[in-house]
Formats: sequence, structure tokens, C-alpha cells
Amino acid sequence: MAGMSPLFRRKAEPRARLVTLIRKPGCHLCDDAQVVVEKVCGDLGVPWEAKDITQDRDLHDRYWEQIPVVLVDGEQHTFWRVNEERLRRALTD
Repeated sequence: MAGMSPLFRRKAEPRARLVTLIRKPGCHLCDDAQVVVEKVCGDLGVPWEAKDITQDRDLHDRYWEQIPVVLVDGEQHTFWRVNEERLRRALTD
């Protein structure tokens, strides 16, 4: 059956996920966000990266008012305060 819907894929098949934390130096909220991102991603085995908003014009223009910003797979998940349970749910859906 060639055209099987993705709904029928087994749940055990892990999707490649990536969490991106957009932050700036000397930002306490960013430090707090990074602690949560490190913990959740560490627990779930999901890779994450930090990007410095002061080094990227495009990120600066898009997110300056909102940092820290957390992206999941390139889509904005949250900003300012990161909720551990909500991030965990987003990564295990």
C-alpha cells in the first residue's frame, strides 16, 4: 500500500528535532531560559543550539523585542520565559 498516511507511522519512530535558543550576552532571562532548555533537551536527548542575537542581523530584526526566544524545529515556541512542561510536551508530541 504505497500512499499510506503518516498517521500510521509507529510512535516509536523518533523525529529529528532541534531546539534553538536565541539570546544575548548578559541577559538574566536568557540564562534562565538556557537552564530549562539544557535540562529538557538533556532529558529527552534532543539537540539544541544557542544563537547570539547581537551577531545576526536577521535574528536581531525579527526577535529583538522578545528575547530570549525558543524555536522548536525553526518555529517560534515561546519567548521571555520558558515553561519546562510546555517545552517537554512540544518535543514529545
